[in-house]
Amino acid sequence: MNFQRIAAVAVSFACSASLASETLQPPWGKEENLGQKMIMESTSICTDGKGHYVVVAPEEERGGDQLYYGDGKTFFLVPSLPFTSGTSFLEPRFFNKSANPSFRGQDWRVVSEVELDRKAKTCAVRCGEKNIPLNLMEAGPGAEILRKAAYAPNPQQFAPYALLRDTKGNYYFVDKGARTTDQKNYRVFIGPRGALKPQKMTNVISDSEGEIFSTKKGDLRLVLDKAKTSVWIENTKKSLELRQVPVEENLPLIYNDLGVYEGIRLGTPCDDQ
Repeated sequence: MNFQRIAAVAVSFACSASLASETLQPPWGKEENLGQKMIMESTSICTDGKGHYVVVAPEEERGGDQLYYGDGKTFFLVPSLPFTSGTSFLEPRFFNKSANPSFRGQDWRVVSEVELDRKAKTCAVRCGEKNIPLNLMEAGPGAEILRKAAYAPNPQQFAPYALLRDTKGNYYFVDKGARTTDQKNYRVFIGPRGALKPQKMTNVISDSEGEIFSTKKGDLRLVLDKAKTSVWIENTKKSLELRQVPVEENLPLIYNDLGVYEGIRLGTPCDDQ
């Protein structure tokens, strides 16, 4: 059996301020050629008048748009969803019960979007079932903000990986690094809804059968075969069977109710709603 042992495990969030130092090149670059100048001219910026801005820029490779969100000084990239024009984004904190629960592999009930009509000069953001009108800025003032601002990667550092529950109502939650370079960085949280506590990680073992997340308090044995039972073993003696809870079907629960992501910014236009 081929084992992979992960010795170093990241256990903390990096703040948005540190991410802002990881600068990105905006789609219009430095406006050094005609193509870049055309992208700048086609980019729209909307605001709520309270210091929050949404940028909608053309995305050449996909033939759609790319979103950025920020305070006018720093704009964070909003990850695009496949099979969309680029103005839709994953937003698990807001739920739209009337949307399709499964279309092309995506639960659209946790998808929000920016609604921009350049011809009608209207702009709005829909967060779940909540619609927030925005003001489409004039090209001149908008371009000045875009030129002076910094651009950074999306601030999300971790993404949900596994969720389990015991018969007493305690949850066992695992997340991992959201970026490709950090996907071996895991964290474990345990506790009742709204009060999950981070566990001190000591080791992670991953193989074809599943993972073992070792903490100072015990081991969480997560099996990949859902027909089998995952367990929590405390002090190598007490074994507790756990029920696996589907992550994708419970994103609102994870982001709103467990307490793990309370107050965190996801870098989307719904952060301040």
